Amino acid sequence: MTAVDAPDILDYDEVLTKYEPVMGMEVHVELGTATKMFCPCPTEFGAEPNTQVCPVCLGMPGSLPVVNAAAVESAIRIGLALNCSITPWGRFARKNYFYPDQPKNYQISQYDEPIATEGYLDVILDDGTTWRVEIERAHMEEDTGKSLHVGGATGRIHGASHSLLDYNRAGVPLVEIVTKTIHGAGERAPEVARAYVTALRDLLKSLDVSDVRMDQGSMRCDANISLMPIGAKELGTRTETKNVNSLKSVEVAVRYEMRRQAAVLDAGGEVIQETRHFQEADGTTAAGRRKETAEDYRYFPEPDLEPVAPSAEWVEELRGTLPELPWIRRARIQKDWGISDEVMRDLVNAGAIDLVIATTEAGASPEAARSWWLSYLSQQANTRGVELGALPITPAQVAQVVALIDSGKLNNKVARQVVDHVLDGEGDPEQVVAAHPELVVERDETKLKAAVDEALAANPDIADKIRSGKVQAAGKIVGDVMKATRGQADAARVKELVIEACS
Repeated sequence: MTAVDAPDILDYDEVLTKYEPVMGMEVHVELGTATKMFCPCPTEFGAEPNTQVCPVCLGMPGSLPVVNAAAVESAIRIGLALNCSITPWGRFARKNYFYPDQPKNYQISQYDEPIATEGYLDVILDDGTTWRVEIERAHMEEDTGKSLHVGGATGRIHGASHSLLDYNRAGVPLVEIVTKTIHGAGERAPEVARAYVTALRDLLKSLDVSDVRMDQGSMRCDANISLMPIGAKELGTRTETKNVNSLKSVEVAVRYEMRRQAAVLDAGGEVIQETRHFQEADGTTAAGRRKETAEDYRYFPEPDLEPVAPSAEWVEELRGTLPELPWIRRARIQKDWGISDEVMRDLVNAGAIDLVIATTEAGASPEAARSWWLSYLSQQANTRGVELGALPITPAQVAQVVALIDSGKLNNKVARQVVDHVLDGEGDPEQVVAAHPELVVERDETKLKAAVDEALAANPDIADKIRSGKVQAAGKIVGDVMKATRGQADAARVKELVIEACS
């Protein structure tokens, strides 16, 4: 029986009674350098196609690469932060394969002499326990270009009528971080995968070596998954799910691939060693191409580049630049703010912790900063289909909104409208308020009292309840006044005026 004859997926709990998942994670990180890995072309994201290219990154005959020193520095800092040993002398290699988005028909990478080896990263799982993921290597290479397949239903090459190539990304500096085999996670394998990529992203962001924007491809995860029958000693055949581009999708992809492979094996089929593509729409994976081995790439030393040989003194100097580790920083902040483990996990899982910290540093209280980023702004990010940090509003602007509320110029309801205008690109909150005076809280006591009197007159039964001591009934009158003032009144002050009028 072949894989295609097998049922699609097996129940997850049934998978765990029969098989042990084995994982390996490969994460590609685009470094935030101003220029490419081996040429002076810029690396700006979103530029017009094929406008950031030159003879070197296009692989023109006679062009010679030159190593980007800033990229090497970033790679060393990444290795140190991952508790790796830094290789004192290493060569680049040519990784040979043909694909249209690789203009040279080979990729300059590192093979048997990576810049960093033998490290680890301790990650925190949802219940607060720690899982150590061992790092096999971190190596430098150049990114490929991008293919746009046109005319098909899925955006893949299959079914497309033609393809467009953009070489702006070709040659952008990459560091690929490869874990050792991850055994023993069992039912928590998908969670471990997500927690690892989450911790790695936090670490890289704290190093300021990349913007780690998974939605823009500057951090991409490949998840290698295989299943071993429980009690077996030999590893199963693995698949590699390519370019998973969100933290949640990493977890979903691992879980789905475990269920799919188990169904194939249960039906007597064989898992094919291949790449697979994660489908965001339904959380499944689809077959890509048969997976090559190292021999297929015909690695050999890059003859046009000198070896990278960082001195021990330079490595130690870079070690001194490492920042406070994100999880240590979080523990300190959690203690300072007096928040629970659950609240901190919510902040981390939402990708909000650094945003909240920056907002408090800009003047907002921790409580107000958490409220804005975890509630209204998270809703806006979901609506727009972007990560929280990709919203077009800065922590400083959120702090300005909080300041306007604290000063009494805005109430919470109107403040959301101000934020909407900021998100629409109308400027800072102060500029929005100046352009929209109708959003400023109504402070004219005469107008407010008139609105209260009118609402009480229209609801005599409610007025009588308030006069009899049922203060909670004032909510109806406050709501009517807020409606009459288009949300511009201060609800707390309106309630005071209602009670005064009925006393």
